[in-house]
Amino acid sequence: MTSLLSVQSLAVRYGPIEAVRGIDFDIKEGEIVAFLGANGAGKSSTLNALVGLVPVASGTVTFEGQAITDWPPEMLAPSGITLSPEGRRVFGALSVAENLAMGAYAIKNKKAIEAAWERVYSLFPILYERRDQYAGTLSGGQQQMLAVGRALMSGPKLLLLDEPSLGLAPKIIGQVFDLISLLRDQGVTLAVVEQNVAMALEVADRGYVFASGEIVASGPASELAQSDALKSAYLGGE
Repeated sequence: MTSLLSVQSLAVRYGPIEAVRGIDFDIKEGEIVAFLGANGAGKSSTLNALVGLVPVASGTVTFEGQAITDWPPEMLAPSGITLSPEGRRVFGALSVAENLAMGAYAIKNKKAIEAAWERVYSLFPILYERRDQYAGTLSGGQQQMLAVGRALMSGPKLLLLDEPSLGLAPKIIGQVFDLISLLRDQGVTLAVVEQNVAMALEVADRGYVFASGEIVASGPASELAQSDALKSAYLGGE
């Protein structure tokens, strides 16, 4: 598989605190990659750095062979990288349709926008049914669908999902992971930060284990499931 995203020596700092400490990883086209580790291990900071929400202190990020390390978010989404953030962060006072439209802000081609609407509504029929409803009145599961749908409106080649199952009922969590597999089947490459380790490794092709801002293990999902480094990252961990 071709490498879609390549990261070398990535570091992220918040003042004197080094949240990510010179990590290297790659994401190949067409795969699902899980980022695993305890809270505070640097996973979300990594995703936020990839989409320009926090500055990269040092290191390089390459996407489709092009250096994008210091690109702002408004350039990254049109280029094909989109983040569905932790906590969903939908705009509660806007309608479902208005939230989705914000995900397509950078698309100028009318046919592409129409295709994006059709795709999202076919994936999430409930969003079509509730398209005029305020997003803040949706259930947690529906808000998660909206957050993912909004991210998909830009037609990403690489979709970053930060804690997609957080706070959801077990039945809805299963639906979220079914969706992740479906998106991969549709040609979307995904990187998933997830505390539900068993579910993440069930759908992922590969994974990286984070601890204290470093990557301490990586490999095929089936191997990581048995890894002492994975257990240590959660139990011994931070």
